[in-house]
This record gives sequence, C-alpha cells and structure tokens, in this order.
Amino acid sequence: MRIVYMGSPDFAVPPLKSLLNSPHQVVGVVTQPDRQKGRGYSFAPTPVKETALSYGLPILQCAKVNTSENIEQITAWQPDIIVVVAFGQLLKKELLQLPPLGVVNIHASLLPGYRGAAPIHWAIINGEKKTGVTTMYLNEGMDTGNMILQREVSIGPEDNTGTMHDLLSQVGSELLLQTLAAIEAKTAPSIVQDDSLATYAPLLKKEDEVLDWSKSSHALHDHIRGMVPWPVAYTLLDGKRLKIWRSTFRDGAKHDILGQLLEIDKDGIWVACGEGELKIIELQLEGKKSMAASDLARGNNALFPGIILG
Repeated sequence: MRIVYMGSPDFAVPPLKSLLNSPHQVVGVVTQPDRQKGRGYSFAPTPVKETALSYGLPILQCAKVNTSENIEQITAWQPDIIVVVAFGQLLKKELLQLPPLGVVNIHASLLPGYRGAAPIHWAIINGEKKTGVTTMYLNEGMDTGNMILQREVSIGPEDNTGTMHDLLSQVGSELLLQTLAAIEAKTAPSIVQDDSLATYAPLLKKEDEVLDWSKSSHALHDHIRGMVPWPVAYTLLDGKRLKIWRSTFRDGAKHDILGQLLEIDKDGIWVACGEGELKIIELQLEGKKSMAASDLARGNNALFPGIILG
C-alpha cells in the first residue's frame, strides 16, 4: 500500500522504521516544523524528520496541516492510507476522507481509557498496573474513532514513563503492521468505543510537576515514576527546586508534619507523607546534576532530619 506517514517525536520513529522494512511504500512524511532547542536556541528537526531524511523520503513540515496547500501536497502523493503516530495536530474531514482506506492512528493506551495527549504519564501517575496500545481509525474527535486492534502491556512497579514509552512504541510498531495486513485483507474490525468508559489524559501542566506531601507515599512514588524522564516532579529545598528522579516507599502511619525529612540512610532520605514515608533515592538540586540523595545529604548542610521540604 502507498502510505503517507504523519508523526513527530521519538515515539513515532520505530513505527516509521517498521513500515520502511515492510512491503508497503512510504510515499511521504508529514511532521512538525523544526523547533528551537537547547541553550544555544538552534533549530532542531523532529526525530521523524531525521529518520525520513536518512531514508531519502519526501518531507512536508507544517504547523497547520489542514491548509489547502498542504492537502494538495498530500493528495499528490496518492496515498492508499494515512498513518498518524504522535503527530500533534488534529486532522479535519477533508484529510480524513482523502485516502480510500482511511486514516489509522496508534494510541498508547487501551482505549477508551486515557484519551488525550499524555496517556503514558497519567497511567503511571494513577498507579495503573496495565496499559497498552490501540490502533484505530481517526475521526474528527480526540481519540474517539473506531478501534481496530489492541495489545495489553503490564506496568511493573519500577517502570516509569521512559521505560513504558520505549516499550509501547515497539509494541505499537508490531501492532501497526498487523493492522495494515488486516486492512489490506479486508478483515480489519471497526469497533465503536463505549464513551461511558472514557477517561482522559490531558497535557501536563506546570502544577502537575509539584509533589503534594499530603498524598500517600505510594501515590507520590507513582507520581514520580510518571514524571520521569520528563518533566520530572519536584519539591522545594530552601526555595530552590529539588527534582526527584527515583524513589521507593513504605506504608505506615499518618504524619502531622508533611514533607519533613525523617532520616538519612546509606541509600537515600526518608520523607513524611500524608500516609507512610517516601524514600528519595536520586535527586537533582536546581542548577546541578542529578545524584544519589544520600550523597547530597552528606555534602549539603541544608539537608538534615527535621527540615521541611516543599
């Protein structure tokens, strides 16, 4: 089949490569514009653009894909099907109706759960034990189209957004090829989502990064895992951000003084939560590199039992 591929970030690279190693023909790639990146503010291409360039594929970069000029270019590629993976823009009806076999999307959740832009983050933050990948036909809604195939994946107790991102991208690549084979064979299901079961995973906001010490130690541990490797949850130490990269927890009594540093041991620092205690294992003081919490405690006079974080 002739495929136009739409995607932008790292998550969308393995599915593109799987298509390039398949019998299908990627006739064009649509991705977001280059963005300023790093301290030098130089412009960097999206990971999908970098991959497309390495394979010599035709590329269309656009901030607004639904313009008449962009639709004209995509039409000229004569796709049988359009595949969308983490593209970052909604497609309007004219594009959705352009390819004869429809527009297929990979979504990193078990729909109708966790519709939206950050399904991996929120599944882990909410303490889910499983997630997965869904392929579906796109419509004009936000992840509301008819489902094709799903594959469930377990979330381990120490998994974070980074580890699940990489796993789900690979699983999505495999599921995409199965989906395209079923579409080509005219055996692909088209399952209407039950909107009454829908949950949502909106874009993360700045306030989502802040740890709330009134929560249980288990919930805080999940919150930290859900924020690694980006944007990384934090608390405050003497008014400076203290990012938390790795933690563990123990259940226990409720505490009156929330965020109080209780003890320092060889592996980290224990902090009082609404219920139980959180052990911070790896952290990063504002303007510094990440390091073992116990090392920071030994070398920083501001970090001692009795102080209050937050």
